[in-house]
Amino acid sequence: MEPLPRGANFKRAKMLWEIGLHIAGDPNEPYTGNRDICITVGSGSAESYRPWLRMSSGSPILAHAVARRELEMAIVNPSGLLTQAYRGTGLFPRPLPVRVIASYPSWDRFVFAIHPRTGITSLAQVKEKRYPLRISTREDPTHSTHVLIAQTLALYGFSMSDVESWGGSLQLNGPPGDQRRLDALRNGSIDAVFDEGIIGWLGAALEAGMKPIALEEPVFSKLQAIGWRKAVLPASVYPQLESDHLVIDYSGWPLYSHASMPDEMAYKVCGALHARIDEIEWENKPWAPFPGMGGLGRETESTPRDVPLHPGAEKWYREHGFAL
Repeated sequence: MEPLPRGANFKRAKMLWEIGLHIAGDPNEPYTGNRDICITVGSGSAESYRPWLRMSSGSPILAHAVARRELEMAIVNPSGLLTQAYRGTGLFPRPLPVRVIASYPSWDRFVFAIHPRTGITSLAQVKEKRYPLRISTREDPTHSTHVLIAQTLALYGFSMSDVESWGGSLQLNGPPGDQRRLDALRNGSIDAVFDEGIIGWLGAALEAGMKPIALEEPVFSKLQAIGWRKAVLPASVYPQLESDHLVIDYSGWPLYSHASMPDEMAYKVCGALHARIDEIEWENKPWAPFPGMGGLGRETESTPRDVPLHPGAEKWYREHGFAL
């Protein structure tokens, strides 16, 4: 298929897309600024625009907008936060009627890494010692990582604010591999990194001497009850590790809808993904290769899913020969 459909209308649409992409992708735009794009397909042939399909990226709490039908679909990272919306746990006070259309395959882990020079081998010890930990984390206070960090630390009876009150500090970053973080790892001005996107920073942290901190089984169990999954951080991928470590899964970017979205709309979206699969930039890690269209609808290590497929999407995958 051509990268751009034929016709003057689609040339104009491509122009609008490029404008939006450039503005939203401005590296000087703050993380809480105008960085998210909403794509609306509908009819502009009358005095007012009539939206038919509205799709957006953004924070996990956009699930409320989908539930209110202000959006037909949204995409979230990671899968565990959509699980919370579906179950009505953690970030969400009540269950929301969400269903998965497809999941962008993204293999990732969340790691609490701390340097041995601190003497800290458990997050419980941070509270016990009221340790002034110097933590590298995300600068965007609405970033999904802060949800997991807050939920985890709460199980140990403290917060990031408590760490600051004990004399600790936060070294703030944009993306996981932010140069500010990498510099801090090299010069030893931080004691810990709490983050996902590990391909951007974990190797450098391990080289700097940091170690992944294991969560105790009761903490894992409570996080799993909220909607997070336990996953393996493999030594085969990170040879600086002496052995595999159990951490929190941060994989999958599910594209989801309201449960009542018409089946034919969900079916059509899956067909569009399939038709334009070669035009989408997919992750393709050596240890987690892109699984193809079938992988978007089924459980894989890169697409963990605890939320049901939308019936229209399930019909599309089955009718096109993809096992679920």
